[in-house]
Amino acid sequence: MAISLDEVDIKLLTALQEDADRTNVELARLTGLSPAATLHRVRALKQSGVIRVISAQLDPAAVGFPLQVYVAATLARHDPRSSRIFDDQIRALPQIIAADNVAGETDYMLTVVARDVADLQYVLASLATRGGQRLVTYLRLAEIKPPSRLPLTPLSSGPAARPRRRRARTAD
Repeated sequence: MAISLDEVDIKLLTALQEDADRTNVELARLTGLSPAATLHRVRALKQSGVIRVISAQLDPAAVGFPLQVYVAATLARHDPRSSRIFDDQIRALPQIIAADNVAGETDYMLTVVARDVADLQYVLASLATRGGQRLVTYLRLAEIKPPSRLPLTPLSSGPAARPRRRRARTAD
Protein backbone atom coordinates (compact mmCIF):
# COMPACT_ATOMS: atom_id res chain seq x y z
CA MET A 1 0.00 0.00 0.00
CA ALA A 2 1.29 3.44 -0.90
CA ILE A 3 2.33 5.76 1.89
CA SER A 4 0.67 9.16 1.91
CA LEU A 5 3.20 11.84 1.03
CA ASP A 6 2.77 15.55 1.62
CA GLU A 7 4.35 18.36 -0.41
CA VAL A 8 7.44 18.51 1.82
CA ASP A 9 8.02 14.75 1.47
CA ILE A 10 7.68 15.05 -2.31
CA LYS A 11 10.17 17.96 -2.42
CA LEU A 12 12.65 15.96 -0.35
CA LEU A 13 12.25 12.78 -2.38
CA THR A 14 12.46 14.60 -5.71
CA ALA A 15 15.62 16.42 -4.60
CA LEU A 16 17.22 13.20 -3.34
CA GLN A 17 16.35 11.36 -6.56
CA GLU A 18 18.03 14.16 -8.56
CA ASP A 19 21.13 14.20 -6.36
CA ALA A 20 21.40 11.93 -3.33
CA ASP A 21 24.61 13.73 -2.35
CA ARG A 22 22.77 16.90 -1.26
CA THR A 23 23.52 18.02 2.25
CA ASN A 24 20.88 18.24 4.93
CA VAL A 25 21.31 22.04 4.94
CA GLU A 26 20.60 22.19 1.19
CA LEU A 27 17.50 20.03 1.66
CA ALA A 28 16.35 22.25 4.53
CA ARG A 29 16.68 25.37 2.35
CA LEU A 30 14.76 23.68 -0.44
CA THR A 31 11.86 22.64 1.79
CA GLY A 32 11.77 25.65 4.11
CA LEU A 33 12.23 23.45 7.17
CA SER A 34 14.91 23.66 9.83
CA PRO A 35 17.86 21.27 9.37
CA ALA A 36 16.68 19.25 12.39
CA ALA A 37 13.13 18.92 11.00
CA THR A 38 14.54 17.99 7.58
CA LEU A 39 16.76 15.30 9.10
CA HIS A 40 13.75 13.95 11.00
CA ARG A 41 11.68 13.81 7.79
CA VAL A 42 14.41 12.00 5.83
CA ARG A 43 14.87 9.49 8.68
CA ALA A 44 11.12 8.88 8.79
CA LEU A 45 11.07 8.28 5.01
CA LYS A 46 13.89 5.75 5.44
CA GLN A 47 12.19 3.99 8.35
CA SER A 48 8.90 3.78 6.45
CA GLY A 49 10.66 2.06 3.54
CA VAL A 50 9.93 4.84 1.04
CA ILE A 51 13.70 5.45 0.78
CA ARG A 52 15.27 2.02 0.42
CA VAL A 53 18.87 3.14 0.05
CA ILE A 54 20.87 6.19 -0.94
CA SER A 55 23.65 5.20 -3.31
CA ALA A 56 25.92 6.35 -6.12
CA GLN A 57 25.25 5.27 -9.71
CA LEU A 58 28.46 4.10 -11.36
CA ASP A 59 29.27 3.81 -15.04
CA PRO A 60 29.95 0.06 -15.51
CA ALA A 61 32.25 0.55 -18.51
CA ALA A 62 34.31 3.19 -16.69
CA VAL A 63 35.04 0.79 -13.83
CA GLY A 64 35.93 -2.21 -16.00
CA PHE A 65 32.67 -3.89 -17.01
CA PRO A 66 32.38 -3.22 -20.76
CA LEU A 67 29.89 -6.05 -21.34
CA GLN A 68 26.38 -5.36 -20.16
CA VAL A 69 23.70 -7.89 -21.03
CA TYR A 70 20.13 -8.70 -20.18
CA VAL A 71 19.35 -12.35 -19.60
CA ALA A 72 15.84 -13.77 -19.90
CA ALA A 73 15.91 -16.95 -17.82
CA THR A 74 13.36 -19.75 -17.81
CA LEU A 75 13.55 -22.43 -15.14
CA ALA A 76 13.50 -26.15 -15.90
CA ARG A 77 11.18 -26.76 -12.92
CA HIS A 78 8.64 -24.49 -11.26
CA ASP A 79 8.50 -25.68 -7.68
CA PRO A 80 9.45 -23.70 -4.54
CA ARG A 81 12.74 -25.58 -4.01
CA SER A 82 13.92 -25.03 -7.60
CA SER A 83 13.01 -21.34 -7.44
CA ARG A 84 14.83 -20.92 -4.12
CA ILE A 85 18.00 -22.58 -5.50
CA PHE A 86 17.94 -20.32 -8.57
CA ASP A 87 17.20 -17.21 -6.48
CA ASP A 88 20.12 -18.03 -4.18
CA GLN A 89 22.45 -18.39 -7.19
CA ILE A 90 21.31 -15.02 -8.55
CA ARG A 91 22.09 -13.38 -5.19
CA ALA A 92 25.49 -15.12 -5.01
CA LEU A 93 26.75 -13.83 -8.36
CA PRO A 94 28.01 -10.24 -8.03
CA GLN A 95 27.94 -9.82 -11.82
CA ILE A 96 24.13 -9.90 -11.65
CA ILE A 97 23.35 -6.33 -10.68
CA ALA A 98 19.56 -6.51 -11.00
CA ALA A 99 17.07 -9.36 -11.12
CA ASP A 100 13.32 -9.51 -11.36
CA ASN A 101 10.95 -12.47 -11.24
CA VAL A 102 8.43 -11.80 -14.01
CA ALA A 103 5.22 -13.18 -15.43
CA GLY A 104 5.02 -14.09 -19.07
CA GLU A 105 7.09 -16.13 -21.48
CA THR A 106 10.14 -16.14 -19.19
CA ASP A 107 10.61 -16.44 -15.43
CA TYR A 108 13.37 -13.91 -14.73
CA MET A 109 14.89 -10.80 -16.28
CA LEU A 110 18.48 -10.27 -15.16
CA THR A 111 20.93 -7.45 -15.73
CA VAL A 112 24.48 -8.76 -15.91
CA VAL A 113 27.82 -6.96 -16.18
CA ALA A 114 31.01 -8.74 -17.22
CA ARG A 115 34.67 -7.88 -17.65
CA ASP A 116 34.92 -10.13 -20.72
CA VAL A 117 33.22 -13.02 -22.53
CA ALA A 118 34.76 -15.59 -20.18
CA ASP A 119 33.21 -13.76 -17.20
CA LEU A 120 29.82 -13.81 -18.94
CA GLN A 121 30.18 -17.51 -19.78
CA TYR A 122 30.87 -18.23 -16.10
CA VAL A 123 27.65 -16.46 -15.06
CA LEU A 124 25.56 -18.26 -17.67
CA ALA A 125 27.04 -21.66 -16.78
CA SER A 126 26.38 -21.01 -13.08
CA LEU A 127 22.75 -20.19 -13.82
CA ALA A 128 22.36 -23.23 -16.07
CA THR A 129 23.66 -25.59 -13.38
CA ARG A 130 21.21 -24.14 -10.84
CA GLY A 131 18.05 -24.71 -12.83
CA GLY A 132 18.15 -22.22 -15.69
CA GLN A 133 16.88 -24.29 -18.61
CA ARG A 134 16.67 -21.52 -21.20
CA LEU A 135 18.94 -18.47 -20.96
CA VAL A 136 18.52 -15.88 -23.69
CA THR A 137 21.03 -13.03 -23.66
CA TYR A 138 20.55 -9.57 -25.09
CA LEU A 139 23.67 -7.43 -25.48
CA ARG A 140 23.09 -3.86 -24.34
CA LEU A 141 24.34 -1.58 -27.10
CA ALA A 142 23.49 1.85 -25.71
CA GLU A 143 21.61 3.48 -22.89
CA ILE A 144 18.69 5.41 -24.30
CA LYS A 145 17.17 6.57 -21.02
CA PRO A 146 19.00 6.15 -17.73
CA PRO A 147 17.13 5.00 -14.64
CA SER A 148 14.96 7.98 -13.85
CA ARG A 149 13.11 9.50 -10.95
CA LEU A 150 9.66 8.39 -9.95
CA PRO A 151 7.09 10.98 -11.04
CA LEU A 152 5.91 11.85 -7.54
CA THR A 153 2.68 13.68 -6.84
CA PRO A 154 0.65 13.91 -3.64
CA LEU A 155 -1.82 11.09 -3.18
CA SER A 156 -5.39 12.30 -3.15
CA SER A 157 -7.62 11.37 -0.26
CA GLY A 158 -10.06 9.60 -2.53
CA PRO A 159 -10.74 8.65 -6.13
CA ALA A 160 -10.39 11.46 -8.59
CA ALA A 161 -13.67 13.22 -9.02
CA ARG A 162 -14.71 13.31 -12.64
CA PRO A 163 -17.35 15.71 -13.79
CA ARG A 164 -20.59 13.93 -14.51
CA ARG A 165 -22.07 14.32 -17.95
CA ARG A 166 -25.68 15.28 -18.09
CA ARG A 167 -27.92 13.34 -20.36
CA ALA A 168 -29.83 15.28 -22.90
CA ARG A 169 -33.51 15.22 -22.16
CA THR A 170 -35.78 13.94 -24.84
CA ALA A 171 -39.25 15.27 -25.36
CA ASP A 172 -41.94 12.66 -24.95
